[in-house]
Amino acid sequence: MQLQDKVAIVTGGASGLGLATVEAFVAKGAKVVIFDLNQQQGDEVTQRLGENVRALVVDVTDEVAVHAAIQQVVALFGGLHICVNCAGIGSATRTVGKNGAHPLNTFAKVIQINLIGTFNVTRLAAEAMQHNAPVNDDGERGVIINTASVAAFDGQIGQVAYSASKGGVVGMTLPLARDLAVIGVRVNCIAPGIFNTPLMNSSPDSVKMPLIEMTQFPKRLGHPSEYGQFAVHIVENSFMNGETIRLDGAIRMAPR
Repeated sequence: MQLQDKVAIVTGGASGLGLATVEAFVAKGAKVVIFDLNQQQGDEVTQRLGENVRALVVDVTDEVAVHAAIQQVVALFGGLHICVNCAGIGSATRTVGKNGAHPLNTFAKVIQINLIGTFNVTRLAAEAMQHNAPVNDDGERGVIINTASVAAFDGQIGQVAYSASKGGVVGMTLPLARDLAVIGVRVNCIAPGIFNTPLMNSSPDSVKMPLIEMTQFPKRLGHPSEYGQFAVHIVENSFMNGETIRLDGAIRMAPR
Protein backbone atom coordinates (compact mmCIF):
# COMPACT_ATOMS: atom_id res chain seq x y z
CA MET A 1 0.00 0.00 0.00
CA GLN A 2 1.31 3.41 -0.93
CA LEU A 3 1.01 6.10 1.74
CA GLN A 4 0.20 8.99 -0.58
CA ASP A 5 -3.31 10.28 0.22
CA LYS A 6 -4.02 7.39 2.62
CA VAL A 7 -5.53 7.99 6.06
CA ALA A 8 -3.82 6.73 9.21
CA ILE A 9 -4.37 6.84 12.94
CA VAL A 10 -1.42 6.60 15.33
CA THR A 11 -2.12 6.00 19.00
CA GLY A 12 0.42 7.58 21.30
CA GLY A 13 1.33 9.75 18.33
CA ALA A 14 2.13 12.93 20.25
CA SER A 15 5.57 11.75 21.38
CA GLY A 16 8.26 9.09 21.07
CA LEU A 17 7.88 6.26 18.56
CA GLY A 18 4.35 7.34 17.70
CA LEU A 19 5.43 10.86 16.84
CA ALA A 20 8.25 9.54 14.66
CA THR A 21 5.68 7.43 12.81
CA VAL A 22 3.41 10.42 12.29
CA GLU A 23 6.32 12.40 10.86
CA ALA A 24 7.35 9.56 8.54
CA PHE A 25 3.81 9.04 7.25
CA VAL A 26 3.21 12.74 6.63
CA ALA A 27 6.48 12.93 4.69
CA LYS A 28 5.07 10.21 2.43
CA GLY A 29 1.87 12.14 1.78
CA ALA A 30 -0.51 10.48 4.25
CA LYS A 31 -3.16 12.17 6.34
CA VAL A 32 -2.70 11.27 10.01
CA VAL A 33 -4.87 11.55 13.09
CA ILE A 34 -3.17 11.25 16.47
CA PHE A 35 -4.97 9.49 19.32
CA ASP A 36 -3.30 10.61 22.54
CA LEU A 37 -4.22 11.70 26.05
CA ASN A 38 -1.81 14.65 25.96
CA GLN A 39 -3.80 17.38 24.26
CA GLN A 40 -1.06 20.00 24.49
CA GLN A 41 1.55 17.84 22.80
CA GLY A 42 -0.95 16.71 20.18
CA ASP A 43 -1.86 20.30 19.35
CA GLU A 44 1.82 21.24 19.07
CA VAL A 45 2.39 18.41 16.57
CA THR A 46 -0.55 19.49 14.42
CA GLN A 47 0.64 23.09 14.37
CA ARG A 48 4.11 21.99 13.32
CA LEU A 49 3.17 19.41 10.70
CA GLY A 50 0.26 21.19 9.06
CA GLU A 51 -3.19 20.53 7.71
CA ASN A 52 -2.73 16.81 7.05
CA VAL A 53 -2.43 16.10 10.78
CA ARG A 54 -5.14 16.21 13.43
CA ALA A 55 -5.02 15.28 17.11
CA LEU A 56 -7.83 13.86 19.23
CA VAL A 57 -7.82 13.18 22.95
CA VAL A 58 -8.64 9.46 23.10
CA ASP A 59 -8.33 6.82 25.82
CA VAL A 60 -7.49 3.63 23.93
CA THR A 61 -9.20 1.48 26.57
CA ASP A 62 -12.54 3.31 26.17
CA GLU A 63 -14.68 1.45 23.65
CA VAL A 64 -17.15 4.27 23.11
CA ALA A 65 -14.46 6.95 22.79
CA VAL A 66 -12.38 4.96 20.29
CA HIS A 67 -15.41 4.12 18.16
CA ALA A 68 -16.49 7.77 18.10
CA ALA A 69 -12.96 8.95 17.27
CA ILE A 70 -12.66 6.52 14.36
CA GLN A 71 -16.01 7.68 13.01
CA GLN A 72 -14.70 11.23 13.26
CA VAL A 73 -11.58 10.28 11.29
CA VAL A 74 -13.66 8.69 8.54
CA ALA A 75 -15.96 11.72 8.39
CA LEU A 76 -13.00 14.10 8.26
CA PHE A 77 -10.78 12.35 5.71
CA GLY A 78 -13.15 9.95 3.94
CA GLY A 79 -11.81 6.63 5.22
CA LEU A 80 -9.22 4.82 7.31
CA HIS A 81 -6.44 2.74 5.74
CA ILE A 82 -3.69 2.43 8.36
CA CYS A 83 -3.58 2.02 12.13
CA VAL A 84 -0.38 2.08 14.19
CA ASN A 85 -0.72 1.37 17.91
CA CYS A 86 2.09 2.95 19.94
CA ALA A 87 0.17 3.96 23.08
CA GLY A 88 1.37 2.16 26.19
CA ILE A 89 2.85 2.41 29.66
CA GLY A 90 5.77 0.78 31.47
CA SER A 91 6.01 -0.96 34.81
CA ALA A 92 8.83 -1.86 37.21
CA THR A 93 7.56 -4.03 40.05
CA ARG A 94 8.84 -7.39 41.24
CA THR A 95 6.39 -10.26 41.75
CA VAL A 96 7.37 -10.24 45.42
CA GLY A 97 9.30 -7.26 46.73
CA LYS A 98 10.10 -5.39 49.92
CA ASN A 99 6.50 -4.26 50.22
CA GLY A 100 4.95 -7.66 49.53
CA ALA A 101 3.29 -9.13 46.45
CA HIS A 102 2.97 -7.26 43.17
CA PRO A 103 -0.18 -5.10 43.43
CA LEU A 104 -2.85 -6.72 41.32
CA ASN A 105 -4.33 -3.39 40.24
CA THR A 106 -0.94 -2.31 38.86
CA PHE A 107 -0.65 -5.52 36.84
CA ALA A 108 -4.23 -5.11 35.57
CA LYS A 109 -3.64 -1.48 34.53
CA VAL A 110 -0.64 -2.39 32.39
CA ILE A 111 -2.58 -5.20 30.72
CA GLN A 112 -5.59 -2.93 30.24
CA ILE A 113 -3.65 -0.21 28.42
CA ASN A 114 -0.95 -2.14 26.57
CA LEU A 115 -2.86 -5.25 25.52
CA ILE A 116 -6.59 -4.58 25.77
CA GLY A 117 -6.17 -1.00 24.53
CA THR A 118 -4.21 -2.24 21.53
CA PHE A 119 -6.86 -4.83 20.72
CA ASN A 120 -9.67 -2.33 21.22
CA VAL A 121 -8.26 0.09 18.66
CA THR A 122 -7.24 -2.73 16.30
CA ARG A 123 -10.69 -4.30 16.14
CA LEU A 124 -12.52 -1.01 15.65
CA ALA A 125 -10.02 0.23 13.06
CA ALA A 126 -10.38 -3.03 11.12
CA GLU A 127 -14.16 -2.69 11.25
CA ALA A 128 -13.83 0.69 9.51
CA MET A 129 -11.23 -0.56 7.02
CA GLN A 130 -13.51 -3.28 5.66
CA HIS A 131 -15.60 -0.59 3.93
CA ASN A 132 -12.64 0.70 1.87
CA ALA A 133 -12.41 0.01 -1.80
CA PRO A 134 -9.33 -2.16 -2.53
CA VAL A 135 -6.25 -0.01 -3.06
CA ASN A 136 -4.26 -2.46 -5.20
CA ASP A 137 -4.54 -5.63 -7.27
CA ASP A 138 -4.16 -7.78 -4.13
CA GLY A 139 -7.45 -6.45 -2.77
CA GLU A 140 -5.73 -4.72 0.12
CA ARG A 141 -7.96 -2.47 2.22
CA GLY A 142 -5.92 -1.79 5.34
CA VAL A 143 -2.73 -2.22 7.34
CA ILE A 144 -2.42 -2.49 11.12
CA ILE A 145 0.89 -2.27 12.98
CA ASN A 146 0.99 -3.02 16.69
CA THR A 147 3.89 -2.31 19.02
CA ALA A 148 5.26 -4.96 21.35
CA SER A 149 8.76 -4.91 22.89
CA VAL A 150 11.81 -7.10 23.19
CA ALA A 151 10.57 -7.52 26.77
CA ALA A 152 7.97 -9.86 25.31
CA PHE A 153 10.83 -12.33 24.79
CA ASP A 154 13.49 -11.46 27.39
CA GLY A 155 11.80 -9.39 30.06
CA GLN A 156 13.95 -8.22 32.94
CA ILE A 157 13.46 -8.41 36.68
CA GLY A 158 10.49 -6.24 37.57
CA GLN A 159 8.95 -6.39 34.09
CA VAL A 160 6.43 -9.15 34.70
CA ALA A 161 3.38 -6.98 33.94
CA TYR A 162 4.99 -5.20 31.00
CA SER A 163 6.34 -8.43 29.51
CA ALA A 164 2.98 -10.14 29.88
CA SER A 165 1.21 -7.27 28.12
CA LYS A 166 3.68 -7.15 25.25
CA GLY A 167 3.76 -10.94 24.98
CA GLY A 168 0.02 -10.75 24.47
CA VAL A 169 0.46 -8.24 21.66
CA VAL A 170 2.92 -10.63 19.98
CA GLY A 171 0.64 -13.60 20.55
CA MET A 172 -2.38 -12.06 18.88
CA THR A 173 -0.50 -10.94 15.75
CA LEU A 174 -0.94 -14.09 13.66
CA PRO A 175 -4.57 -14.77 14.72
CA LEU A 176 -5.43 -11.16 13.87
CA ALA A 177 -3.80 -11.51 10.46
CA ARG A 178 -5.73 -14.71 9.85
CA ASP A 179 -9.01 -13.20 11.06
CA LEU A 180 -8.68 -10.10 8.90
CA ALA A 181 -7.33 -11.71 5.72
CA VAL A 182 -10.87 -12.13 4.44
CA ILE A 183 -11.35 -8.36 4.36
CA GLY A 184 -7.92 -7.57 2.94
CA VAL A 185 -6.33 -6.15 6.09
CA ARG A 186 -2.75 -7.03 7.03
CA VAL A 187 -1.50 -7.11 10.64
CA ASN A 188 2.12 -6.96 11.75
CA CYS A 189 3.92 -6.21 14.99
CA ILE A 190 7.15 -4.37 15.75
CA ALA A 191 9.07 -5.36 18.89
CA PRO A 192 11.41 -2.42 19.56
CA GLY A 193 14.55 -2.59 21.63
CA ILE A 194 15.77 0.40 23.61
CA PHE A 195 15.00 3.65 21.81
CA ASN A 196 15.98 7.23 22.51
CA THR A 197 12.48 8.39 23.43
CA PRO A 198 11.96 11.35 25.78
CA LEU A 199 11.45 8.96 28.71
CA MET A 200 14.67 7.05 28.05
CA ASN A 201 16.61 10.19 27.21
CA SER A 202 15.77 11.61 30.63
CA SER A 203 17.11 8.52 32.39
CA PRO A 204 20.52 8.68 34.08
CA ASP A 205 23.56 7.04 32.50
CA SER A 206 23.36 4.32 35.15
CA VAL A 207 20.15 3.16 33.46
CA LYS A 208 21.06 3.81 29.83
CA MET A 209 24.61 2.53 29.65
CA PRO A 210 23.93 -1.12 30.66
CA LEU A 211 21.18 -1.27 28.03
CA ILE A 212 23.48 0.14 25.37
CA GLU A 213 26.10 -2.42 26.40
CA MET A 214 23.59 -5.24 25.79
CA THR A 215 22.92 -3.91 22.29
CA GLN A 216 25.25 -5.63 19.83
CA PHE A 217 25.39 -3.22 16.89
CA PRO A 218 25.01 -0.34 16.43
CA LYS A 219 26.16 0.34 19.99
CA ARG A 220 23.58 2.98 20.82
CA LEU A 221 19.95 3.62 21.55
CA GLY A 222 17.60 3.35 18.60
CA HIS A 223 16.49 6.52 16.87
CA PRO A 224 12.69 6.96 16.87
CA SER A 225 12.96 7.82 13.18
CA GLU A 226 14.16 4.24 12.58
CA TYR A 227 10.88 2.95 14.00
CA GLY A 228 8.96 5.35 11.75
CA GLN A 229 11.01 4.27 8.75
CA PHE A 230 10.23 0.63 9.47
CA ALA A 231 6.52 1.35 9.89
CA VAL A 232 6.58 2.93 6.43
CA HIS A 233 8.23 -0.18 5.01
CA ILE A 234 5.61 -2.48 6.54
CA VAL A 235 2.82 -0.40 5.01
CA GLU A 236 4.48 -0.37 1.59
CA ASN A 237 5.47 -4.07 1.53
CA SER A 238 2.21 -5.87 0.83
CA PHE A 239 3.59 -9.37 1.31
CA MET A 240 4.57 -8.75 4.93
CA ASN A 241 1.77 -10.10 7.09
CA GLY A 242 1.25 -11.88 10.41
CA GLU A 243 4.80 -11.24 11.56
CA THR A 244 6.52 -9.83 14.64
CA ILE A 245 9.86 -8.22 13.86
CA ARG A 246 12.43 -7.23 16.46
CA LEU A 247 13.93 -3.82 15.79
CA ASP A 248 16.63 -3.81 18.42
CA GLY A 249 20.28 -3.82 17.28
CA ALA A 250 20.41 -7.51 18.31
CA ILE A 251 19.91 -6.74 22.00
CA ARG A 252 19.20 -9.69 24.30
CA MET A 253 18.39 -8.26 27.67
CA ALA A 254 20.03 -9.66 30.79
CA PRO A 255 17.94 -10.24 33.92
CA ARG A 256 18.83 -6.74 35.14
